[in-house]
Amino acid sequence: MKNETTAQPVQKLTKKDLRSANIRWIFTSSLSWNYETMMAPGYVGSQMPILRRLYGNDPEKMKRMMALQAEFFNTSPHMGSIIQGIDIALEEQQGTAAEDAIRGVKTGLMGPFAAVGDTLLGTVQSTIFGAIASYMALKGNPTGSILWMGALAVLYIWGFTWMPFAYKRGVELVTTMSSRLAALTDAATLLGVTVIGALIPTVININVPFVFKVGKVTMKLQSTLNQIMPSLVPILLVAFVYWLLDRKHMNSTRATWFVLILAIVLYNLKIVG
Repeated sequence: MKNETTAQPVQKLTKKDLRSANIRWIFTSSLSWNYETMMAPGYVGSQMPILRRLYGNDPEKMKRMMALQAEFFNTSPHMGSIIQGIDIALEEQQGTAAEDAIRGVKTGLMGPFAAVGDTLLGTVQSTIFGAIASYMALKGNPTGSILWMGALAVLYIWGFTWMPFAYKRGVELVTTMSSRLAALTDAATLLGVTVIGALIPTVININVPFVFKVGKVTMKLQSTLNQIMPSLVPILLVAFVYWLLDRKHMNSTRATWFVLILAIVLYNLKIVG
């Protein structure tokens, strides 16, 4: 009786290749961010060790896959390594035949992972630990800076461990998480909005000292606003900044300068303090 053996795929990548791609993503994924392709330059740069190993002897395939990896891409830098690991697994198994699958994985996962990663690991983590560290630093406690650096170290460790895991799981990871990903995204978004909303009145402090006088009638504007809704002015300011960022030709730097100039003007007019 003839023995049947199962053919095993040839291992084309080394641990050094994977480690190099992983480190590049963690430390350089957002360095070349731009409004046209966003994180695409960082992504293709992080994939270069993989592309050189797989297509280094075929310039045409190399250019073809570089063009694919340079397409529009934007997600949370803390969770992008998961997409990178799945991408590498597909590319190692199928080469250029995996173009459509790679494009589908990147397009389908970058949005949900951006919502989860930016909310939990970007906004919530930075806000909570940043606020604690800042308050401790203001009190002269050096533990605040250590706490902040420790929180950042955890994020780097998180990203470093996810890519090898995703590489080993490959496409299976997508099917395993797909049914739960929408619920996880919605829950993370709701959590982020709740936390940020609760932090607005504690982080932003705006006083309106303006006093309205008509004859013998005197009305303190701040007291009236408090009766309508406590911390109404800080909430309106945050909403105004979000509105600004949604305008054409507006970015975070211009919004910051606009609010700064507006605050100076209103302060000198004795409207805010």
